[in-house]
Amino acid sequence: MNSNNSVFGQTLAQVHSKFIIVQVLVVIFLCVNLLLIVTFFKNECFYTTIRYILFAVTLLSDSFLFLASDFIFIFNIFRVTMQVSLCSVSCIIMGLYLIVTPVTLTVMTLERYVAICMPLRHAELCSTHSSVHVILVIHGLSSVPYAVIFITFFASASVDFFYQYRTCIVEIFILYKWQDHIRSAVFQFYFLIMCLIIMLCYIKIMNVARTASGDDKISSRKGLRTPTRIEAVNPGD
Repeated sequence: MNSNNSVFGQTLAQVHSKFIIVQVLVVIFLCVNLLLIVTFFKNECFYTTIRYILFAVTLLSDSFLFLASDFIFIFNIFRVTMQVSLCSVSCIIMGLYLIVTPVTLTVMTLERYVAICMPLRHAELCSTHSSVHVILVIHGLSSVPYAVIFITFFASASVDFFYQYRTCIVEIFILYKWQDHIRSAVFQFYFLIMCLIIMLCYIKIMNVARTASGDDKISSRKGLRTPTRIEAVNPGD
């Protein structure tokens, strides 16, 4: 009995230490994000440039994700159950903002590609007026993976299941193994597409940078030769 109490005490102490560490980290990250967001709204050059607007979107999505996941973590660590319908809404929000950040970073890579490789069209394609449409497209693309997961769940689960109280984790919505396979396939597809876009943009940008550096070297050599040619033509001056 004493050994069981000691084991339980050690486990409880570990849970409390884990809880404190997570809360401290969440507060630190939220304070940093809040400072960056305030700085973003205070300077006009930030909220009128699309790349900074997209960066602010990543800050806001990370903040929402920190808050939502922290609430779920607190409920789980204190063994507080939640109705499945409410848990599904929370998981949809967390899943959405979990994917918004990498999708936004991919769009930021595309914006830099347009700025460097197509500078004449950058003002047209990446204006501040189109930032709202870009943000809507980002959220639409980010909602697809978890929309697929929850559509398969809603089609498979019974109505009574939504009124049950469970520990809120994403795994409770995976009722069959084929749903887990679909989730893995969707996430791997998104990861592959984002990696390909970032790699192709990086290769294109590097090619343009090399071409520009080569042109600069040629023009500098021509500039160095020009005085010599002038002296050869006018030796008495």
